Amino acid sequence: MRRGVIGSAVGVASALSVGAAMIPVRSHLSIATTGLVLVLPVVAGVIVGGYTGGVASVAAGFLVYDFVFIPPYYTLTVGAAENWVALGVYVLVMLLVAQVVARLQVARSEAQRRALETQRLFDLSELLVEDRSVGELLETVVNAVRSVFEVAGVAVLLPSDDQLEVVASAGEPMSADELHQLDPESGVPVRVGTASGGPGELRAVALSVVGRPIGILALKGLPASDADRSLLRTFANHAAMALDRAQLRDQALRSELLEAVDQVRRDLIGAVSHDLRTPLATMKVASSTLLDPDVQLSEADVDELHGLIDVQTDRLTRLVTSLLDMSRYQAGVLQLERSPSSVLDLIGDAVAGLRPALGDRQVDIELPDGIPQVDVDPLLIGQVLVNLLDNADRHGPPMTAISVTASSDGSRVCIGVSDCGPGIPRAERDAVFGSFVRFDTGGRSGLGLAIAKAFLEAHGERIWVEGPPEGGARFVFTLTAAPSNGSGR
Repeated sequence: MRRGVIGSAVGVASALSVGAAMIPVRSHLSIATTGLVLVLPVVAGVIVGGYTGGVASVAAGFLVYDFVFIPPYYTLTVGAAENWVALGVYVLVMLLVAQVVARLQVARSEAQRRALETQRLFDLSELLVEDRSVGELLETVVNAVRSVFEVAGVAVLLPSDDQLEVVASAGEPMSADELHQLDPESGVPVRVGTASGGPGELRAVALSVVGRPIGILALKGLPASDADRSLLRTFANHAAMALDRAQLRDQALRSELLEAVDQVRRDLIGAVSHDLRTPLATMKVASSTLLDPDVQLSEADVDELHGLIDVQTDRLTRLVTSLLDMSRYQAGVLQLERSPSSVLDLIGDAVAGLRPALGDRQVDIELPDGIPQVDVDPLLIGQVLVNLLDNADRHGPPMTAISVTASSDGSRVCIGVSDCGPGIPRAERDAVFGSFVRFDTGGRSGLGLAIAKAFLEAHGERIWVEGPPEGGARFVFTLTAAPSNGSGR
């Protein structure tokens, strides 16, 4: 209504202004030319005020045309018959022009409105297609509805234990009475859908996918325009599909996680049983032999069995300690206690600690002069060396030596542990460090290598295996040189 009044005023003012401007040259203008010029006020009135403004502009143009430009001037008397024809044609044509322009204006406005709605829906949909967790998606939905549709309050309710629970909200929070009203078993009616209603009225919009309910979008009030209410319904459908997709993705991730945990559990049981079987069996045989009254043992035999139990107990202790440290590393709570450490001392302590298990096996240590100290946690790196030495001892033929070498480029130190065993096929050299991996055809197995890799990764270092030309396997790992100038020799 207001637009029509403004358009009418603009059309009337334009007709008066154009008429006044043409008065000085009236004698040079024909009646037809004057009628063509007076089309301009009509177009202006239609553009501003629609068809109502156009009709008012036609009326004003008719009066100006007759009063100022058709003799006798300054009267509404129309003299000649052709003047009546001119006035009639002017009115008819101008009304048609007003109608055409008004329809073009309506069509353009409708196209602009639809383009705006499409853009808004596209922008809203973009918020839903991003890879988000369920919690993030819910927050996005309520904030988008609150800001775009300008409702007082919005909340998403999802079923939990046979009840609806508010999982995300924006704007004015839902009161206890309103939440009770949304309960299907409350018996209190609540309007459903986006049909027009009173301002601030509680409204529930169903979130469903293929007829399957997902939840409820609760609103305090609705958008003012029909177009926004229709857009809200469309957005609610998109939100339901996005929420359903996010929930299915979370369920799939949980299933994958449970499957991975179950696989780790099976692998762990297999690997631990593999690594524990030998020492436990050895300790059981030794202890049963010592306790069997029917077995006659010499003092040397008794000492040997006691030593065997002691060696295998140390081996089990190292395994359990390493497993605990590895679990702390995987949980992200392993704290490194770095200190400058001598490479020779680290290797020597590892050999000494493993000597009961190594027995008479020779360990050759070859270190160049001036090799720097390393900045490490000596306990963890010592366990790395123990695991690699134990691995070499278990896979190296009897009476063959284990070789430990080191080299440095000044900033890093490379330490290698070599054996004379069967070696590792090239295709298995990366997988051999996997947690709880066991190879059935001559490869390394058990937990020692996985634990060594975990401890080195905790230091930011790496480990790999090589196949030296002389045969066997060489495990090489890096350490960062300490900033001091002290030597490890």
